[in-house]
This record gives sequence, structure tokens and C-alpha cells, in this order.
Amino acid sequence: MQRTYITWTERLSLGIDEIDNQHQLLVDVINRVYDALIRKARREECAAILEELVRYTHVHFAVEESIFRITHYPEYERHKHHHEALKLQVQQKQQAYARGEIDLDLELMAFLRRWLEDHILGEDARYVEHLLQSGLKSRYSKPSWKEKLWASLAT
Repeated sequence: MQRTYITWTERLSLGIDEIDNQHQLLVDVINRVYDALIRKARREECAAILEELVRYTHVHFAVEESIFRITHYPEYERHKHHHEALKLQVQQKQQAYARGEIDLDLELMAFLRRWLEDHILGEDARYVEHLLQSGLKSRYSKPSWKEKLWASLAT
């Protein structure tokens, strides 16, 4: 049974299914990092999970930025710079782990929690009203495409 470090709650929800689904997947990957830490998983497995986190972060931010361009989000450039900084932060942690400079530990987990929560509650919360006013629906009747896309990228 996978151990949970971050529990998805309504507090983290932006109320837009597609984005919430992607954020939930980020939570799931971070929880897998935590589970690997608790299980004392092999370094190779841990490295693969961290690599998955980096790759999915790139996918998620690309989706957000595409939505921003489509809806003419006025803070697109500022938010894109924020994404670049977040990608660099998580990639630096992943690379430091790959080089053996850091280990999976509670300090890394605290970083990942802050990294995710700052992204969702700080930056992403700012665009919700704009997206909804631009016609993006908060709820869709069809399931999210993210599982299909991520499954194809993960192979």
C-alpha cells in the first residue's frame, strides 16, 4: 500500500477538472517519492520516480501555457517565467539526486510539498477567474485526456 505524504483535498482544488486532474497526478508522483523513501527503495527506482516528476512537470506546464495562449491570459509571460523557475528547481533536485549529492529525505519531501503548494495555491489560483470568464468550463462530461497522454509519454 502506497504511503501518502500529500493528501488531495478541496483546499488544493482550483475547480477546473482538467487542471485539478493534472495537479492530482503531481500529488500522486510526489506520494510515490515519499513511499520510496519510507520503503528505502533502491536508488534506481527513486531516480526513476524523480525523473517522472520532472517529465510530468514539463507536460503539465505546457498544457497550462497552451490554455493561457488560447485564452489570452494577461499574465502569461509572468506565469511562464514562474513555470521556468519551478521546472529548474525540481530538475536541479532530480539531478543532484542522480549525482549522489542528495538523498531522498524529509528535507526533499518538504521542498516538494512547498513547491507544489506554492504552484497551486499561489500562482495557479490567480488565473482561475480569467479562464472561467474566457469560457473554459470548470467541469467536463468527458474524462480527462491526461491519463492517455501521460501513459504514452511514460513508455
